[in-house]
Amino acid sequence: MNEDEKLKTNTKDINLQEKFIFNYLNKVKNPFAMFSVEQIAKDLHIGINQAYELFEQEDFPSVNIGKRKKVSLVSYLFWKLNNKV
Repeated sequence: MNEDEKLKTNTKDINLQEKFIFNYLNKVKNPFAMFSVEQIAKDLHIGINQAYELFEQEDFPSVNIGKRKKVSLVSYLFWKLNNKV
């Protein structure tokens, strides 16, 4: 398989995944709901310390609200899609 075919295959996979996310978000009451470190740790099946480290990474779309770290559902799903977690 040459590079163009690989790129087309990857693009098709991403498009399907994005469509899946958009369909899911259309069914959710509030796609901009904010999730805590604990909720993300539970979803990713990682420890709380690893989750805090994840929230400190530059590519992770978290925000600080006061002393709390949060991430929106939309941002988290797209991050998860791009990082193949």
